Amino acid sequence: MTIFIQIRDLRKTYVMGKSTVHALDGIDLDIIPGSFTVVMGPSGSGKSTLLHLIGGLDRPTSGSIVVDGEPLEKMDENQLAEYRRKMVGFIFQSFNLVATMNAAENVGFPMRFARTTNRERRTRSMELLKRVGLDDRALHKPTELSGGQQQRVAIARSLVNQPKIILADEPTGNLDTASGYGIMQLLSVLHKAGHTVIVVTHDPRMQHFSTHIIYLLDGRIVSEAEYQAASTFDFAETSEGETTHES
Repeated sequence: MTIFIQIRDLRKTYVMGKSTVHALDGIDLDIIPGSFTVVMGPSGSGKSTLLHLIGGLDRPTSGSIVVDGEPLEKMDENQLAEYRRKMVGFIFQSFNLVATMNAAENVGFPMRFARTTNRERRTRSMELLKRVGLDDRALHKPTELSGGQQQRVAIARSLVNQPKIILADEPTGNLDTASGYGIMQLLSVLHKAGHTVIVVTHDPRMQHFSTHIIYLLDGRIVSEAEYQAASTFDFAETSEGETTHES
């Protein structure tokens, strides 16, 4: 079995005043090419930290991430920037669209760093907006779009440099039920088109689209049984009106 992303003993520690927080506490994980991996976990479990490290947005305290044979920890900042530009498409919960740009301009924005022409950016942007069903909204700014439409623009933007990996951080977190399900279906389409997709979420519906499911608790990979037991415990605490985990 070919391994596309290999993670070994990955740790990320933050010092907050006199406290030390172990966001990731020794993660071992293999991700095969063309898979759809869903990382389930409550707020504070370390799932977003894991995604940011795979995406080269942050560096681990220790451990190794090897992507397509290249160890990220050995890359300098310029190499990491090139890795992010060529290999990774990011989708965020908050969309991260530029308010002053219309949909087409937002989609084409990452291409500016690749020294492409305005015509190339416009052509590519329209192709991708059509792919996500929003070519008729190309001239609309984010404030003129619904939450689901904004997320579709963000997904189109993530594809603009033809990345091998799609990383989605709570992509349905700010959406209503129907819009969220539409985004899940769109991510499934991208997976079937050949992209390696990694989604971190606490939305159990995402599991129906996955090829692999990872459960995270307190910075560690756990079994489904352990995860479900912890979830049941948290629900019981909430029902009794007690304080739950910090979000």
